[in-house]
Amino acid sequence: MFSGPSSTPPEPRRRVRGVLVAVLLVAVVAAGAAGWFLRQAGSDEPPTAAAPDGASVSPAPSGAPAGRGAGHATAGHARLSGKVVLLDPGHNLRNRDHTAEIARQVDVGNARKECDTTGTSTDDGYAEASYTLDVARRARALLRAEGAKVVFTQDGDRPYGPCVDGRAALGNTAHADAAVSVHADGSAVGNRGFHVILPARVTAGTADTSAIVAPSRALGTQLAERFKAATGSAPSNYIGHGTGLDVRSDLGGLNLSKVPKVFIECGNMRDPKDAAQLTDPQWRQKAARGIAEGITDFLEH
Repeated sequence: MFSGPSSTPPEPRRRVRGVLVAVLLVAVVAAGAAGWFLRQAGSDEPPTAAAPDGASVSPAPSGAPAGRGAGHATAGHARLSGKVVLLDPGHNLRNRDHTAEIARQVDVGNARKECDTTGTSTDDGYAEASYTLDVARRARALLRAEGAKVVFTQDGDRPYGPCVDGRAALGNTAHADAAVSVHADGSAVGNRGFHVILPARVTAGTADTSAIVAPSRALGTQLAERFKAATGSAPSNYIGHGTGLDVRSDLGGLNLSKVPKVFIECGNMRDPKDAAQLTDPQWRQKAARGIAEGITDFLEH
């Protein structure tokens, strides 16, 4: 066998290579760390945070508010915040038990009239007073949801009435921004539809509607439009010549009001087709929505 010159044994050679590789790795890591610290020292941007689920969260833009509200829309105020609405559920179911009290005469400015009446009813006995209170309560809930303060003339909590002059006084005392008296009519069969009653110009005795005629017409117009849209009911075919509006000077609730006020006759309780609507809870909810939306439109504009 041929014998050549001596060489480095294999095992020491591997140890030398391992040492060289380790030295090189330490140098690379040290250089990378130094570069990272230099980059962070020269940067004005905050480091990216980690979200709980591991997703990255971009830093807030310069000038953005810090804290809980950053990046979130601010909740707006309710549309009717600060507004006062008077709802007047016409009549009172207990009036029928107090005929002497409601028959007494009260001053309505240009005349004297009964304190109140029992109202009408459907042929099946569903009372106007029951209808008006139910719809007014439904409308109250809708208006409150928009931020309005709602005042009632009666909420089934009185022995009778109040009288028509007292109903007007309650709206005046509350400084209502809008007042609506809810009713249903009692006319002949075949007479159908709703109408809104507006105050005439009355300056007599304790009545002076001069300041409320124009805003009350605006309120009534909005109310008629929204009521028609919400219920699908047509304007009266027997009052108002198809406009759904009527002007009267004989109603104490209007004559004595110092705030914009109207009445709405939601339908004819004596007509079977109208009565079918008035006695339907789902339709009454539509009626309440129409009333609430009409008031809201008026108060927003």
